[in-house]
Amino acid sequence: MTVLVAISVAVMLIAAIMAVALRNWLAAVAALSVVSLALSFLFALLRAPDVALAEAAVGAGLSGVLLALTLRRIGLWGGREKKGEKE
Repeated sequence: MTVLVAISVAVMLIAAIMAVALRNWLAAVAALSVVSLALSFLFALLRAPDVALAEAAVGAGLSGVLLALTLRRIGLWGGREKKGEKE
């Protein structure tokens, strides 16, 4: 079980670093969803299935969809810069 916890924490750390470092907003949202799914897996390992289900539904599911729809609404679906702007 200790190995699975370590793997879950490592996945969370890598995905969190990727969420900050990625230049594509949509990919960053996906990385945040991976963090939530890994945390959900960690809660399941710690024998808290109700918390794990809530984290999976709200953290990965609902939050990811809302963030992605917000990116689409404000025009940042493909990348970090708006159309016509350069960094």
